[in-house]
Amino acid sequence: MSVIMTLEVAGDPKGVEQHASANTEKMQAVLEAAKRHGLIAHRFYGSDDGASLMVLDEWPDRQSFESFFQEQASEIRPMLEAAGVSAQVEPKFWRELTTHDAYGWGV
Repeated sequence: MSVIMTLEVAGDPKGVEQHASANTEKMQAVLEAAKRHGLIAHRFYGSDDGASLMVLDEWPDRQSFESFFQEQASEIRPMLEAAGVSAQVEPKFWRELTTHDAYGWGV
């Protein structure tokens, strides 16, 4: 079963968008690397107050993400720096619970 990875940090969502717009080829290269490592789904989100960022990914397993993140750290770091992120990032991994009320996402 796949895992969800969330990464939440204090930072400027507009900085991420500006960096992405100015570096579309690099962003696509990182995405292609993620797909090679098994990425299933990926999104960036910014908080309403403009002070926080969240990455929400789905991966086959934790090891797939960790392998990707280690390989691409030098490409990911400039994007985080553009958003003012200076703290160590700490991804969290989540597994789906069996609750018999799943809805959406192709259930």
